[in-house]
This record gives sequence, structure tokens and C-alpha cells, in this order.
Amino acid sequence: MTSFVRRRARHLLPPVVGAVYLVLWIVAEAGRSDLTGHVLVVAAFAVAIGLAEWMPATALGLVVVVPVLQALHLLDRPRATTWPEYLAIAIVVAVVGAGRSGLLRWLAVPVLGVASVAAAWAMAVPTVADPDVWGSWTGTHSGTRSDLVLLSLAIAGASGIAWAVGVAIGAAWRTTLARTRVVAAERETEVTTAELRAEQERARIARDVHDSLAHSLAVVVSQAQGAAAIAGPGAPAATTLRDIADVSRSALGDVRALVERIQGTGPAAVHGLTDVPDLVEDMCELGMQASFEQHGEPTTVGTATGGAVHRIVQESLTNVLKHQGRTASALVVLDWRGPGLGIVVTSRGDEPLVHLDGAGSGIEGMRERARLAGGWLRAGRGDDPDEFVVTGWVPTEDAR
Repeated sequence: MTSFVRRRARHLLPPVVGAVYLVLWIVAEAGRSDLTGHVLVVAAFAVAIGLAEWMPATALGLVVVVPVLQALHLLDRPRATTWPEYLAIAIVVAVVGAGRSGLLRWLAVPVLGVASVAAAWAMAVPTVADPDVWGSWTGTHSGTRSDLVLLSLAIAGASGIAWAVGVAIGAAWRTTLARTRVVAAERETEVTTAELRAEQERARIARDVHDSLAHSLAVVVSQAQGAAAIAGPGAPAATTLRDIADVSRSALGDVRALVERIQGTGPAAVHGLTDVPDLVEDMCELGMQASFEQHGEPTTVGTATGGAVHRIVQESLTNVLKHQGRTASALVVLDWRGPGLGIVVTSRGDEPLVHLDGAGSGIEGMRERARLAGGWLRAGRGDDPDEFVVTGWVPTEDAR
């Protein structure tokens, strides 16, 4: 729930900033004449700000296209009181710089360069039909070329600083969040290790109870049925022996049901397969290139099995974060095409977030969870030096 609220808040911030930008411009320019056509320009910039987080590529395109169209006189050019509208360029590249897409983050640099030159051209280069440009607003006579260079550098510099600040804020936020999650994961690992030991003990006791009582009750059922057959259908003892067999058979079923309940309780039942995509999305929030795939038609799994799969994926992604860094790439695959559920977590990265002393217990815990669910798990280096692969299998209800 916290992750969901955080994502929503981050997505809603740019639209709020865009709305404030538009309102402030309307308030500042209220009452001035000949500004009707310019509303379209400012509205386009406001839309670009609002889309900077949701659709960053579209936002970057808008902050280039609008100044270019102004420079070509296809949209209203800025005036002495409206030129601060180009603050939108800085806002958009700052938001994109703070985003989690590395490609778009660096694409924002040439975009702000092109947008700055186009904006400076629209402000500084006069025409016969429209001589109202920067030189006439400021009363300077340095020349069009000098004004063009100066304005280009000023807008690009301000936007570049905004972009750098956005990149720094985004990196700091993702690093802090990653470290917080690692600490939380380590604490949870300690708790779940104790819970896993308790689960193992419960499973051992359940197996011992099942093996001893089930065997004894099965012998009672067999002996009672045999004695009833020897006594004959009309013998008084036959009815009693059949009752003993029926009661013993019912008790055997109760023992099996009790064992299944014991093995199906515990923390594994808190989360299930439906929570796996959220785990992947949480890693994406940190800047990791994480993705989730399913192959085949999902079938029914038990609560304990679903919880075990969730824990395996969670621990695998936490290990990626700790040992390969938040810039790593990870692919989580659930494969339903075989006689059970296959689990594959493949990751690549060589920038560990923390350096741990000694081997941890995460992989052993995952192996034990898979074993308790009736499956298996293997983990190790892949084909590449910086690749790590976790492969597991657990039975489904249909495969049992």
C-alpha cells in the first residue's frame, strides 16, 4: 500500500506543477491585450509539464516543437512579459532527469539544447512583420547575433542546471530508498529465518505424526476389515469390526487433513502469486530494469505454495539489489507450461549496493521454502560473469 501511494504521489506532482504554471501565467497576464493566441502556447507547455512523469518522451517532444513553431512564426512568439514561459523547458528536463529511465534522462540533454536555441531564435530574431524582440524589450543594441547566442546559452544553462539537479535528486532518492529496502529486507530475513525454522519443525512434527499414526491406523483398518471378513457377514462381531474399520478410516483422513493444515500455515500464507508483479514494480521504482513475464495458462496453487513462490521471488530480487545494484536488470518468469510451476529469476549487474561479510542465508532459505512446498531450487552464476540465475519448481494442484 505504501509503495502504491508513493507511486501515485510522484505521478500526480508534475500535473499539479503544470496546473500551477498555467494558473500563475493567467494571473500574471490577466488584463493585457492580444494574449488570446498565446494561451495555446502556454497551455502546451503546461501539458508538457503535466506529462513529464507519465509520458516523458511526449513532454520532451512538446518543449522542442513549441519553440520551433514559434521560431517559424506558426505559433505566437513570446513578448516582453511572456518570455518567462520558457521556464517550462527547465521544469520538464528536471522531471525527466529525476525519472528512472536512463535513456530518456540523457536524451533530455540534446533536447534542452535544441529547445534553447529555438526559444532564443523566437525571442531574438526580428522580422519585417514582427520587429518586437529581445533587443527592443531591453533597449540594448548589441545585435541580433549576440542576443541569439546570449539567450541560447542562458536558457540552456538554466535548463542544464535544472536537469542536473533533477538527476541528483532522483539518484539520491533511489539510493536512499534502495538502502532503506535493503535494511528492511535484512530485518525481514532475520524474522523469516526464525519463522522458517519454526515451519521446518512443524513440518517435521507433521511428517512424524503422519508417518506413525497413518501407518498405525492403516494397520487397524486392514486388520478390522480382515477380521470382519473371517467372522462372516452374519456374525455379531462383524458389525463391530466394520465400525472399527470405518472409525479408523475416518481418523486417518482427519490426520491427513490436520497435517496439511499444519504445513499450510505460517507467514507464507500472507502473500501469494498476485503480489509478485508488485515486487517487480517496487524494483522498477528504484531504477532497476525489472520486468515480469508469465508463460502458459495459470492454474491453481495452494496457499502455502503461492506464499513460497512470493518469498522466493522477493528474496531473489532483494539479492539482486544488494549484490548487483539498483542499476541491474532483472527478469522474473513464471512458467506454467510444464507439470507444475517453473520459477526463473535472471539478473545482470556489477554495482553492488552493499558489501556483505561472508555468505548469507537467503539462498538456503529459498531452497528450504521450495522443498517444503514439494519442489526444488537452484541458484548460481549464469553464462556471463555478471549474470546470476535462480531456477526453481513447485508443484501445482493439477500436478499432484
